[in-house]
Amino acid sequence: MGHWWTRNVIEPGKLPLLLALASFVLTFVITRVVVRMIRAGKGPFGNVKAGDLHIHHVVPGVLLTVIGGFGAVASGGHGFGAGISAVLFGMGAGLVLDEFALILHLDDVYWSEEGRKSVEVVVVTAALVGLMLSGFLPFGVNDLSEEERQSRGGVIVSVGVNFLLALLALSKGKARMAIFGVIVPLVALVGVIRLARPDSPWAKRFYRRRPRARAKSRLRAYHHDRRWSGPRRRIQELIGGKPDPEPARSLSGRR
Repeated sequence: MGHWWTRNVIEPGKLPLLLALASFVLTFVITRVVVRMIRAGKGPFGNVKAGDLHIHHVVPGVLLTVIGGFGAVASGGHGFGAGISAVLFGMGAGLVLDEFALILHLDDVYWSEEGRKSVEVVVVTAALVGLMLSGFLPFGVNDLSEEERQSRGGVIVSVGVNFLLALLALSKGKARMAIFGVIVPLVALVGVIRLARPDSPWAKRFYRRRPRARAKSRLRAYHHDRRWSGPRRRIQELIGGKPDPEPARSLSGRR
């Protein structure tokens, strides 16, 4: 175990990234547990207020992210300081992304349908960082040989091609595939090959005069959403809690 830890984590310099990921996930989980207890009126916890002003946890999250980010830069990514900075950054990122939907909508949608975006963003972020810890690098640079890595042209071509694949997948309405395709190019390639979603820019541009492709795209999107919307919803509710029937719309109030 010690040899594996040294070879796969310490020597490649992945310890700060591992600490950041662990603190990110742990902070998100603890935060969700606490806010769900507040919502249910259980436990000793309560909303943080300054007079009548509710302090959302995105505020300390931003402060921790800034401190951790600048600390990581100052430490050069090595030593005890880098580890502490990584933990602070991960904690801050967990608090910020837990209220991603609030930032996106500039409204208190934490317990609304729109608030599900926060859970989805956190899950995607954790998965991407986990892939990077596993050895994947953005735009498939990890797939290059040692000789190709030493060639600037090879790196530029690889990054350019993989970026184009991710961009094409995004234009086809495959946002998740495009995001994961940045880390694993094969995922983006699958998104490029498959039919575009009917509401995507690609479909609006290229399926306008192709009624069969347009109809097939709509049918496939319908079956896909019908198949996966239920399980995805249950997972989101398991992680983040069920939304309110009537979403709250005031930034001054909370759960």
